[in-house]
Amino acid sequence: MGIFDTIKEKLSHEFIDIVEWLDYTDDTIVHRFERYQNEIKNGAQLIVREGQMAVFVNEGQLADVFKPGTYTLNTQNLPILATLKGWKYGFNSPFKAEVYFVNTTLFTDEKWGTKNPITLNDDRFGLVEIRAFGTYAFKIGDAGKFVVEIVGTDNNFTNFEINEHLKSLIATRFTDTVGEANLPIELYAANTTELSDTCKEVMHPEFKSVGISLEKFYIENVSMPEDLKKEIFEYSRIDKLDLDKLTKFKTAKAIEAAAVNEGGTAGAGMGMGMGFVLAQQMGGMMSPQMGGQQQAAAAPQAGMVPPPMPQAVQYFYAANGAQAGPVGIEQLRVLFANRTINKDSLIWKQGMSNWAALNTVEELKAFLGGNTPPPLPA
Repeated sequence: MGIFDTIKEKLSHEFIDIVEWLDYTDDTIVHRFERYQNEIKNGAQLIVREGQMAVFVNEGQLADVFKPGTYTLNTQNLPILATLKGWKYGFNSPFKAEVYFVNTTLFTDEKWGTKNPITLNDDRFGLVEIRAFGTYAFKIGDAGKFVVEIVGTDNNFTNFEINEHLKSLIATRFTDTVGEANLPIELYAANTTELSDTCKEVMHPEFKSVGISLEKFYIENVSMPEDLKKEIFEYSRIDKLDLDKLTKFKTAKAIEAAAVNEGGTAGAGMGMGMGFVLAQQMGGMMSPQMGGQQQAAAAPQAGMVPPPMPQAVQYFYAANGAQAGPVGIEQLRVLFANRTINKDSLIWKQGMSNWAALNTVEELKAFLGGNTPPPLPA
């Protein structure tokens, strides 16, 4: 072997003849093929595996992009690079170009969340704060654009690096979306699926502009302060309940409690009230049956017409900002005993020109207690 053959063989070993990348990590998105100052040989083999794309960059300018497959590098397979380099007489010498392998597989279960609370203006509760978090999945849709717009000259670009950028983008677009949705505050947590779909639509163009495809986006939870949550629950209950029925329900519960605790003064008062209520109810049920017997007893005394029974006074009262009633005086006493109403509650009965506080209605002052008799007449 002559000296020139030896030099030729030595030089041939410095040229790259196989360009490929085997990924042994689970977080690398872009890997730059290292040449160690060597040139790529004319006719070298380029191997792009499934889940990869190869991007050739010449002096900072995007050239050719290869999908999965095996290629022989020549002017036919590198038309843009050949144009950029200006080869006029064919592609016969080694060349230098940066080769980036891009991972195009799906990156799943990436976490996102709002670092700071989002302030919203609700029609009923005013300014409120919410937080949200969830997951998303993405992959590289346009390898060339991604390398140019995001990677630059980074020789090993991981999903941790891009996630910091994506999380900021997601938080910003999520804030805009929920602000424009103008939903009642409780519906954000109840409609996470619809809200997730809307956010994905809004964010997709932003991702696409840098070569990323947003494949999935999920809102797992929308949280709010505990005191606001309690207010929403109370508001929801009140909105659904009939206040008059609620008052009667509370009265029944108070009577039940009084029956259990008959030893105390309050128990005795409630027990008496319960007796009157039950007596009225039983009187109403028995009146049709007793009517015939009363008529039969009165028949021998024909011509004697008894006076009409006095009508029981019925009272209306205000509770929780709403009118309730009418109820008898004993039922009113029970409501006072179980604190549904108090001395300042507004009362009205037939004959009164306007509503008045309970402690100003003469016959109701007895609810307030006190055993001092009035002064003797002179």
